[in-house]
Amino acid sequence: MPMAEVTKIPIIKLHDNLIVSIQVDLSDRVVLQLKDDITNTILHTGAGGLVIDVSGIDLMDSFITRAISDIGKVARLMGVETVVAGLNPMISMTLVEMGMEFEGVQAALSLESALELLASSRSRRGLLSSLDEEQEQGTDRIRTGRLED
Repeated sequence: MPMAEVTKIPIIKLHDNLIVSIQVDLSDRVVLQLKDDITNTILHTGAGGLVIDVSGIDLMDSFITRAISDIGKVARLMGVETVVAGLNPMISMTLVEMGMEFEGVQAALSLESALELLASSRSRRGLLSSLDEEQEQGTDRIRTGRLED
């Protein structure tokens, strides 16, 4: 008896991140559904990071690659950083040979390193935000002539 086609890929929220672990080969229909599901989940959860774990994918064609790249671009426009984790070395080499790349997303070897990358990036953004606030406050004090703070 043939296996039923997967119709939905689970999206897991872990702290401030969404994790999408793809452990099956994807049809075009499932990829399109996944794009919608991820953007809706970002909207409803306010997640700050997205990890797409592709370690279970044996075949990645140009449509799937482009869809993952598009997900990363849309997520970035929604304020969410995206990391693709678990790319098989053979798939990576094939994508490079085809001239394909994941624009708008970072890459990590594993789910764990992807989460670390997001945490590190979030820390850097927080530091830069704090420095920007301090600089703005300093500028305000200079404008008002209050340098004593």
